[in-house]
Amino acid sequence: MKAVFLREIKSYYTTITGFLFAAFLLLFAGIYTMAYNLSAGYPNFEYVLSAITIIYLIGVPILTMRAMAEEKKQKTDQLLYSLPLPIYKVVTGKYLALLSVLAAPVAIMCAYPLILTMFGDVYLPSAYCAIIGFFLMGATLLAIGLFISSVTENQITSAVICLITMLLLYFMTALSSFVPSDASSSVLALMILAVAFAVVFYLLTHNSIVAMIVALALAGGLFAGYTFMPSAFEGLFPDMMSAISVFDRFEDFSGGVFNIAGVVYYISVTAVFLFMTVQSMEKRRYGA
Repeated sequence: MKAVFLREIKSYYTTITGFLFAAFLLLFAGIYTMAYNLSAGYPNFEYVLSAITIIYLIGVPILTMRAMAEEKKQKTDQLLYSLPLPIYKVVTGKYLALLSVLAAPVAIMCAYPLILTMFGDVYLPSAYCAIIGFFLMGATLLAIGLFISSVTENQITSAVICLITMLLLYFMTALSSFVPSDASSSVLALMILAVAFAVVFYLLTHNSIVAMIVALALAGGLFAGYTFMPSAFEGLFPDMMSAISVFDRFEDFSGGVFNIAGVVYYISVTAVFLFMTVQSMEKRRYGA
């Protein structure tokens, strides 16, 4: 695992990718710190972090697009499969390398609140709570991007799909508000999600029959629930989208609240997508 980690870290910093990500993150953090904290006089560094979460929309696809997809395109993934390591250690090594690339600029940003104390009062617990939340959110998005890279065949496709996914996650709550709150609309939207889940299941297993059974089971369960308890679906879809939104979960941290539920959520989603990445690679390993 250490060899995989070092190889990945080297690849990020022998090319411009790692430096470019850090530069853009710190550039925008500096701009918003100047605008909010120094010019406008706000003592809240967490406002800066709320403003620069949009960097993840571009940064995550750039960082993760080559992690798995390019390996498959160049056939170097066969070298990974031949290593005397279980696949989960390979995935862990790659993911820890991504985390390290994210951690470097975030660690530098940890000095910003201390610098701001030279110009006025800054509530440091709130600022560092937001930094922790910002890092956890980034870690979760990187796990999602790593999974997308594992199910695509080249880095361009991976980057495009990851960008679309990041945009959907970013605007999830706003988009869900366009879905009417009546029960039938919620059921229809959830059935579409059920089909999307079945597609992901197919990508992991390449078993169309089982994927179809999963889709029919989910759709059947939703239809049965709607038939017997239609009132339970009133406004369910918008509420679910708000509850599972990766970006919305950061609001508590940016408000200075260290939300344990938010920490558990980020760790859980990260673990799920890393698990699916392992399954995707295992399927390819034995399906090749």
